[in-house]
Amino acid sequence: MQQEEKKKLICEIAGRLLKKLRGKKSHYMLSNEYEISTSLLNNLERGVKDPQLTTIFKVSEALGIKASEFVEMIEKELPKGFSLIE
Repeated sequence: MQQEEKKKLICEIAGRLLKKLRGKKSHYMLSNEYEISTSLLNNLERGVKDPQLTTIFKVSEALGIKASEFVEMIEKELPKGFSLIE
């Protein structure tokens, strides 16, 4: 798997988890309550945006979890032995 494919996989997994954890809360609701743009949330959920670390913290907080928990959830979804370093 190429480097770009690996990055894309991480973003796609993060997006699926974000959507799942968001549940019935709308993008608009999260956007207003936590000052996260709706377009950013949409791009994250679609897996087309690689979030900055501060964004991960902000989104995690909005979802009521720690950033470390969110990252751990992503790691659990990655293939066994996954690494960005060749």
